[in-house]
Amino acid sequence: MDSMTTVEQPLAAVRERVLAALRQEIIAGRLGPGDRLVEREVAERLGVSRVPVREAIRALVAEGFVTFETPRRTVVRRLTRTDVTELFELREALEVFAAGRAAERATEEGLAELSALLDSAAKATRTADGEAITDINTRFHDRLLAMAGNGLLTSVMEPVDGRLRWMTRRNEEWTHLLAEHRELYEAVASGDAGRARDVALAHVRTNYRSTVRHLFGEEED
Repeated sequence: MDSMTTVEQPLAAVRERVLAALRQEIIAGRLGPGDRLVEREVAERLGVSRVPVREAIRALVAEGFVTFETPRRTVVRRLTRTDVTELFELREALEVFAAGRAAERATEEGLAELSALLDSAAKATRTADGEAITDINTRFHDRLLAMAGNGLLTSVMEPVDGRLRWMTRRNEEWTHLLAEHRELYEAVASGDAGRARDVALAHVRTNYRSTVRHLFGEEED
């Protein structure tokens, strides 16, 4: 039992490290749609064996980042219009609800954390640090979900969080995003659940249109 645990723990840790590295490369665009993931090449590049790479790739398939074109050929998934629409429909349903609950349950500590994230986003926006902006904006929305005080809501959103970051990464309308997040913060801070839901709905739909435009070069009808 002890020897099995000793072997499994390092392998699990390596798998998680490889998974996180590959996921971030896809989200950041360093691995693009259609790029092939070859176990041997990834293992050599990351300095690990092929076993954790194989397991990480399987996890990325389950998360929707990569796909098996053939049993022996794995590539980064090419996002479709349907992928974007379905994910934003889910985001709209859950984040609008979360914004209302966050307004009702906001604490001084939670609002201070949101305000600090807005300050960080403003700094990243001034320096046009796209990767940092994407990360901060994701943390802003994660914090709003946490403030809603519904553990099930958070667990439902967690598996799609990475795909949302991936889709929205190319949206470089950062100043506009910052303004919308400030408006959302003010709505939540007001304690008015209805206002918070309205602002959240407008934000998600604007973000959807921007994402469609940046991914496919077209406007949503």
